[in-house]
Amino acid sequence: MEAGGGATLSEIYQSAQRLLLRATGGLERLERERLDSSSSATSFSYASSSSMPSIEDPEDLASAIKRDITQIRSLCAEMDRLWRSIPARGQRDLWRRKVEQVAEKVDSLKESLDKHLFRQQKRMLEVKERADLLARANGDSAHVLRIFDEEAQAMESARNSSIMLEEAYATGVAVLSKYSEQRDRLKRAQKKALDILNTVGLSNTVLKLIERRHRVDKRIAYTGMVLTIVVVLAFMWWIH
Repeated sequence: MEAGGGATLSEIYQSAQRLLLRATGGLERLERERLDSSSSATSFSYASSSSMPSIEDPEDLASAIKRDITQIRSLCAEMDRLWRSIPARGQRDLWRRKVEQVAEKVDSLKESLDKHLFRQQKRMLEVKERADLLARANGDSAHVLRIFDEEAQAMESARNSSIMLEEAYATGVAVLSKYSEQRDRLKRAQKKALDILNTVGLSNTVLKLIERRHRVDKRIAYTGMVLTIVVVLAFMWWIH
């Protein structure tokens, strides 16, 4: 079974697994850095192969993990569409379970990342409070407080943007799934109609008219899918 770009269901599944492994490793590095934050020499290497550059900054690493999570969810949506078209029930059920497992893993990964970002934000606020106490005790630390204020606001903004992006992505996936279901229903309806028309012996002209209507409906469905993707991408670009 192949997707529109030529990739098989198995290839898409392997890509999703590689992204899961890479994102999980990146999250583990973030957690180790949090537990060992006293060492300023801690470094990050979010790379599963030599073709990917190293990421030294924790915020950049978190952003890379978010991008991988978004890509994995996109692959899940594509796999969900493909396994439904497998004719053999046994294979269809097997792939359904595999896709569900990937979806569960990426949801768990997203939840862990959100918890990490929340703890990081809480830590920044605690640092700010300590700096505030030092300012009152020693005076003239307004510059330090301003730096921590800016970092805390930036982290809050990033968290809000992540939530908005996830909501927009979920909406886009739901719309695309709906279009896929409608297309499948149209195919089944067309097949039944053609069987009936062939049985009663209607003319080839009527059959050609029905086929032409099916092509128009298919173009409408594809156009709706493209417009939905464009809206989601535009929204993502506007957020960032």
